[in-house]
Amino acid sequence: MAGRPCTGPRWHNRGVLDHLSIQCADVAASADFYDAVLAPLGGERVMDFGEVVGFGAPPKPEFWIGPRSTGEGFREVHLAFASPDRAAVQAFFDAAVATGAEVLHAPRLWPEYHPDYFGAFVRDPDGNNVEAVCHAPVQH
Repeated sequence: MAGRPCTGPRWHNRGVLDHLSIQCADVAASADFYDAVLAPLGGERVMDFGEVVGFGAPPKPEFWIGPRSTGEGFREVHLAFASPDRAAVQAFFDAAVATGAEVLHAPRLWPEYHPDYFGAFVRDPDGNNVEAVCHAPVQH
């Protein structure tokens, strides 16, 4: 049985995910990292409750970080943030490198995914694999 769609204009989301949250060892360091790398993609800090911070495109945070409070040990997460164009992927990558992030893969085409998949991958302060990706074909 299908549920009723959420149609309110303020919080409407047509994707599968409404929001996602990850736990961080150092919330302040992670917040600084995500402030830097999400800005080129059009994301920003939307809500800040000190130890819990929400990022996204105003008014709705879609990505949250908070203190590590459950589980033991580290379990890597892969996060892929949508980019409006290839230049924004490069700007994401440059911002990440400027924070000292470990480079996993510099910006490039990934034709094994599809011919126009353009992405860059870095590690956040907790060691998660963070990507910016653009699916649009190159504009001539």
